[in-house]
Amino acid sequence: MKYYIIAGEASGDLHGANLLSELKKLDSQAAFRCWGGDKMKAEGAEVVKHISELAFMGFAEVLLNIRTIAKNLKFCKEEILKHRPDVLILIDYPGFNLRIAEFAHKNGIKVFYYISPTIWAWKESRVEIVKRAVDKMFVILPFEKPFYAKHNCEVDYEGHPLIDEIEKIKKEIPSLEDFVKENKLSGKPIIACLPGSRKQEIIKMLSVMLTMQKHFPDHELVIAGAPNLSEEYYNSICPLNGTKIISGKTYHLLHHAKAGMIKSGTSTLEAALFNVPQVCCYLGNAATVWVAKKIAKVQWISLPNLIMGKEVIKELIQGELNETKLKAELQLLIQEGEYRNEMLYTYTQLNQLLGGKGASERIAKKMYSYLITKN
Repeated sequence: MKYYIIAGEASGDLHGANLLSELKKLDSQAAFRCWGGDKMKAEGAEVVKHISELAFMGFAEVLLNIRTIAKNLKFCKEEILKHRPDVLILIDYPGFNLRIAEFAHKNGIKVFYYISPTIWAWKESRVEIVKRAVDKMFVILPFEKPFYAKHNCEVDYEGHPLIDEIEKIKKEIPSLEDFVKENKLSGKPIIACLPGSRKQEIIKMLSVMLTMQKHFPDHELVIAGAPNLSEEYYNSICPLNGTKIISGKTYHLLHHAKAGMIKSGTSTLEAALFNVPQVCCYLGNAATVWVAKKIAKVQWISLPNLIMGKEVIKELIQGELNETKLKAELQLLIQEGEYRNEMLYTYTQLNQLLGGKGASERIAKKMYSYLITKN
């Protein structure tokens, strides 16, 4: 069968690649064309548009790039009609993919949506688009299934695919001694610094995070570098003063970290699955945040808090992300005591809620079953 897959960000590329790997086991004639990144390409997909051209974050950033987005939409529609896939698989990336879902549906192309848009947080009316334009929705967060059920929309939940990815990577992670040696670290306990992968995120948050090095001299702050950005780029934002950057090994870093300062998003869930006591950080465009606060229907922004329905990790957002509050939170995280232990205990409950291993395989089997079953 011919599969056309659209992902607009690095996390979508990762989950798309794992899905491709499982679909190939089921469908020996599978041919994949995609909007994605290096991971899907490595699984044999023909990449039409790379994610480096697609990721725009926030309302203000989307407005600034509206012409580029419009051109991409037009090109994507032409592509889909030209290649007429057996199924279009859309991965997250809602502003773009929901438009494409409606277009594909109107043109008689089967649409699967993998990783639901966050319509439970805002723009709940988008559920009507899902109901009329998406043939099958596959969600990865446990609270999403009852959300859709409330709207009389049946979806499939087979667990979170990150668990498989992390378990796979854990087998390749070197010992702490080797990790310290190969990255020329000091050997002090590590505080992981994850300021994000987009330039605008790093520009806004890195300088605040780096102020922590002087407050915790008995620990070493280590930055998880974005693979596409050089050390010179980070230095151009603010002086690193010897702070190490490790690129392409974020999971290795999390595995060995004592605590973490983590940018909101999937990274907060990754840190939780690696049992890293963390503080969630977000400092974004003021207009974007103002609009989000007006329309958001959720109390938290980090995935551990959203999944558990309570504050598992502290969220420092906008003005609260400052040197004083960040220092106070890190002090609690690195100390062996009730605060740290309670967070780690809640992580075990979180892991159980996410369904255990094998999510990508189960999702692929469901998709393939739906495709070969004649309705």
